[in-house]
Amino acid sequence: MKKNRFLSALLLFTLLAGLLMPTAALAAEGSGSAILDSIQVQAKAAILVDDDYGEILYEQNAHEQNYPASITKVMTTMLVIEAVDRGEAALTDIVTVGNQVNLGIGEGGSGVGLKEGEQLSLEDLLYCALTASANEACNALAQFLCGDVATFVDLMNQRAAELGMEDTHFANTHGYHDPDHYTTAYDIYLMCHEAMKHPTFRTIVSSVGHTVPATNMSEARELHETNALVSTWRITGYWYRYATGIKTGSTPEAGYCLASSATKNDRNLIAVVLGAENPKNPDGSTNRLQFAESTRLLEIGFNDFSRQTILDETVSDFPEVAVTLSKGANYVTVQPSGSLEATLPNDIDPAAFERKVELPAEVEAPVEQGQKLGTVTMSYNGKEYGQLDLVATASVERSELLYRVDRIQKFFDQLWVKIVLIVLAVLIVVLVLRGLLLGRGRSRYGSSRRGGGSRRGRYSGRRRRR
Repeated sequence: MKKNRFLSALLLFTLLAGLLMPTAALAAEGSGSAILDSIQVQAKAAILVDDDYGEILYEQNAHEQNYPASITKVMTTMLVIEAVDRGEAALTDIVTVGNQVNLGIGEGGSGVGLKEGEQLSLEDLLYCALTASANEACNALAQFLCGDVATFVDLMNQRAAELGMEDTHFANTHGYHDPDHYTTAYDIYLMCHEAMKHPTFRTIVSSVGHTVPATNMSEARELHETNALVSTWRITGYWYRYATGIKTGSTPEAGYCLASSATKNDRNLIAVVLGAENPKNPDGSTNRLQFAESTRLLEIGFNDFSRQTILDETVSDFPEVAVTLSKGANYVTVQPSGSLEATLPNDIDPAAFERKVELPAEVEAPVEQGQKLGTVTMSYNGKEYGQLDLVATASVERSELLYRVDRIQKFFDQLWVKIVLIVLAVLIVVLVLRGLLLGRGRSRYGSSRRGGGSRRGRYSGRRRRR
C-alpha cells in the first residue's frame, strides 16, 4: 500500500510539473531583449515613450491607478492654454483671483501666497502653477476660465476622456490628495503628449524660473522650477542637459512623481515615474529617485534604442497567389506596400521578427499592379509592431473567353437557377407523361367505336333478311 501511494504521489508531481514547466519557460524567456529585461525602475509605476511616434519603449505597471499629485497641473494649465489658442483668452489678460482660491488645499500644499482679489496676468498665473507648482494658482485659473472650480473639474474629466485617459478621474485642479483623484503612468503620458504640442506650455515647463511683477497685493515674486532635471535652484545633482520639462508632484500618499521630457539628436522622449521614494544614501544625502530614475530611463531610450526598419518594399519572399481566368501568367507575386519602422532595443534584430501573412489562395483576373491582395503583420516575442498591405508586383490580363465560360458556369451553379431548371425538368416530364397517357386513352376509345359499328351492321342485316 505504501509503495502504491508513493507511486501515485510521484505521478501526480510529474503531471503538475509538466503543467507548470511551460509557464516557467515562458517567464524565463522574458521580452526577447536583454536591454529591456535589465530595466527595473525603483518606483510603483513607470513608462518610457518615443513621443515622435507614440511608441511605448518600456512600461512598468503603466496602467495601474496611482495618485498624480501636482502632475495634475499639466491638465489644468493645458485647458487654459487651449482656450488661449482658440482665441477665447489672451496671455495678457488680467485675472482677478476669485473666492475659491484655496478650495481643496490642506496644510503643506505648495503655493505662492495668492489672495482673493489679487490681480496678475494670465501668463504669470500659468507660471505660478507650473514653475512654482502653486496650488492656489490652479483654482484661480479654473475660476477665470469657467466661473467656478467644480465646472472646471468637470471640464478636466471631459478632456481626459477625449484624450483616451480611461483610468483617470480628477477631483480637484491641483493634485492635493483626494482618494477620488487618480490616474496612471500611461494616461499621464497621453496628457503630457497633448500639452507639449503647445509652444506656450513647452516654454513654461522648460524655463528655470520666472519673475512675477508686483501686484495690487504683493511685491514681485521670484519663481524657481521644481524639476531638478531642468533647474538646479532647489535641488542639485540631477540636472539633465537634454531635459525639456515637464512637471513634478509629491504627496505622502502619491510618493515622489515626475513627468519628464527630453530631446536629443532630434529625438523626443517622455518618461513618467510614479510613487518613487527618497531614501538616504550612506553619506547621509538624499537619493531622489524620481529624478535619478527618470534620467536613467531617458538615457536608455536615447542610447539603447534606435529607429529600425522592420519591413519594406524590397522584401519579396512571400507566397505566390494563383490567378484564374488569366490570359497569360497564372500567378502573381506580392510585396509590401510602404515600409514598417519601430523604435527598438539595439539588441533586437528585425530579421528575427515573425510574419503573419494573410493572402487568398487564388484571385480572379484581371489583377492590376499595386492592387492589394492581402496583409502581413509583424510581431516579435508576441508583441505586434504593425501591419502592411501586400500588393501585386505586376498586372495580369483577363481571358475574355475563359471569363464568359466561367460566368455561364457560375450562372448555372446558382441555387435559384438550379431550382428553376429542376422545376422546368419536372414540368417537362409531367407534360410528356400526360401526353403519353392521353394518347393511350384516345387509342382505346377509337378501337371501341370501330368494334360497335360492325355489330350493328350484322344485326341490321339479319333483320332485313326476315
